[in-house]
Amino acid sequence: MSEQSSHTLLHLGSFIEIQRLESDLDQANIPCLIKNNNESAKLAGFGALNANVELYVFEKDFENASHILKNLLDEIN
Repeated sequence: MSEQSSHTLLHLGSFIEIQRLESDLDQANIPCLIKNNNESAKLAGFGALNANVELYVFEKDFENASHILKNLLDEIN
């Protein structure tokens, strides 16, 4: 498995936070993977207790993505 194919969890947050972070990462040309268990549960006909959404990035992009996340969190707070 190459370094690029390994994903690392960058942030766990609300759907709205994740959408904004995805947009910021996209502008920086950093690909990401979003895991929304709540939406998957709804599609399968089940309820989900956890409304958090997970955003993953490649390990090689983690440092740059972390800076983007920090800027976003500073802006929100």
